[in-house]
Amino acid sequence: MSGGLHFVVCASLVPDPLQTLEPVMGPSGPSLKNETMLPAVLDPWAAHALYESAALVKKIAGSRLTLVTLGPKAKVQQVMMTAGQKVAFEFVAVDGSASGFTESMETAAALAEAIRALPNLEMNRLVLAGGWESASRGAGTTLQIVGEMLGIRDQFQGVDEFHVEADGSLKILERLEGGRYQVSRCPSPPVVIGWATGTLPEPPNNPQIGMMNMRAVMPALQRAKTVAVGAQGVRFVAAELPKQKRETRVVKDASPQDIAREIVEWIRGRS
Repeated sequence: MSGGLHFVVCASLVPDPLQTLEPVMGPSGPSLKNETMLPAVLDPWAAHALYESAALVKKIAGSRLTLVTLGPKAKVQQVMMTAGQKVAFEFVAVDGSASGFTESMETAAALAEAIRALPNLEMNRLVLAGGWESASRGAGTTLQIVGEMLGIRDQFQGVDEFHVEADGSLKILERLEGGRYQVSRCPSPPVVIGWATGTLPEPPNNPQIGMMNMRAVMPALQRAKTVAVGAQGVRFVAAELPKQKRETRVVKDASPQDIAREIVEWIRGRS
């Protein structure tokens, strides 16, 4: 494709899922207990979008990759020390809350403003990518709103494959139920691609790529614009962990057939 594409990946930070996450109600609303102390990682859904986009940049001559992240600068720097070793990218940071209790609209507005300010942005080459879902907000709406704010009407969610055809058109495979795909064709960018898990494994760490990225990450963090991202107009009544419920019955000398039959009946009763 002549001129290549400009892949812009929106990625958030989330607490490391190996940590215990306990919601608490604070004076300004819900948050996570000891949230500032929790180690962070790149949102797994957005990470797939980043790796798939980086692979496409290598395939399509003249393409470029920009990672746009919204989160507290200290946390972003911590995450980029690891994520920055995976693939090469240009970097733009926005300093703000990455809490799971922020509103999608406010987050999207901050990201859209950062994307509009990208140097040499050409909308007719733009592929706006990100996670189909989020391990933090889980709303699956932020990327769509960013696309709408940028005037991008062609949006595809749950994408596992993205191809550029010989005539410059785009072929996108979106997940459907039953392990099937919906195949869509788009004549040209701009498009919004909400990635599922894609088809590529996580790239190995490459310290040379990490050092190259950090030369751009540190100045970008210093230039990061601070934004107030919250949940204006939203009232949280409570924040708590889901309650666990166990129904245990001890029975002696039951045959495997009786156990299996009782399990099937229990499942049917729940459906």
